[in-house]
Amino acid sequence: MHLPRIPLSRSLIAASVALSLLAGCSKEAPPPEDVRPVRALTLAAGGINASTTFSGDVRPRYESRLGFRVGGKISARKVDVGSSVKRGTVLMQLDPQDLRLGQTQAQASLRAAQTSYELARAELKRYQDLRSQNFVSQAVLDQKVAAARSAQASVEAARAQSREQANQTGYASLEADTDGVVTGIDAEVGQVVQAGTPVVRVARTDEKEVVIGVPEDQVDELRHADQVKVRLWADPDRSIPGKIREVAPVADPATRTYTVKVSIPASEDVRLGMTAVVEIQRQAAGGSQLRVPLSSLVQNKGASAVWVVENNAVRLQPVQVGGVAGNDVLLSGGVQPGQTIVTAGVNLLKPGQKVRILTADVARRADAETEAAGTPAAGGK
Repeated sequence: MHLPRIPLSRSLIAASVALSLLAGCSKEAPPPEDVRPVRALTLAAGGINASTTFSGDVRPRYESRLGFRVGGKISARKVDVGSSVKRGTVLMQLDPQDLRLGQTQAQASLRAAQTSYELARAELKRYQDLRSQNFVSQAVLDQKVAAARSAQASVEAARAQSREQANQTGYASLEADTDGVVTGIDAEVGQVVQAGTPVVRVARTDEKEVVIGVPEDQVDELRHADQVKVRLWADPDRSIPGKIREVAPVADPATRTYTVKVSIPASEDVRLGMTAVVEIQRQAAGGSQLRVPLSSLVQNKGASAVWVVENNAVRLQPVQVGGVAGNDVLLSGGVQPGQTIVTAGVNLLKPGQKVRILTADVARRADAETEAAGTPAAGGK
């Protein structure tokens, strides 16, 4: 008995169809859901003190650039940079020889004027006697009266010139006009200076201030400062209260910052030239503002937003930025206290993305309470 022969190609086709049917009956396993680890911050309500720090240096509030009131050649220098001086201390001296000669000449002119005046007075007296006897006319007597008055005026002018020359002789010694310290020497012995040329700088030590440069976008915020603190680089643990005394109306042409002067109490420990850091604190406008790291913000269609974590998933929430506090930003709307937002990895998320919060980076309530009391808020790093 012979079986009919089936072509080989038909057998292969039938086997392939059977395998396809069996494969179609089994369902493909879904891929595991992507859960991304993120760092997060739990928002907490409370008053926020926004603070900004600027570096500067300690300078005297009053610094005099002293110069001689007469010109001449410097013959002596009595002080060095850093010397403490009292009012009336001699700082420098000019060669007084020319000034003394001028004073001698003025005194000689005074004596000559006095001699001419005495002669005019004697002649006037003689002509008065002659006029009483009617030997001379009244016109001649009037001339003698005028000559005597002119001689008297010449004496007064010569006396004033002599006093002025005596003062100039005294100006050969440059004296300190206040108690302080020498901060600079601008001329040396042997140099010929003109009247008024600054040669010595003397700074008062009773009043000091810290000078800082503030960018133009933060100048207006200084006017609403609630508290100003100064810390020295040499003693960072010490906080010195300060007060904004002056804000420059024009920006510096080189740095494009506005010079701000902060007054501090007088203290011997604070020396001129020390490096200082000025911390300016202010109460943020609106009690509902929340402080978050700058890394938590994302830009969505030209607006700021944050990723809010709900049920282990994220959603994009638009927010309103109310200001800047150091390296953080203040949110004035869009989120509420108690919500959890992502602070790191925000550019790798998408709406509905499942996330796993790293417990070590979740802000604790104790940190929020401390921040509400005035210290910087804790947050994800």
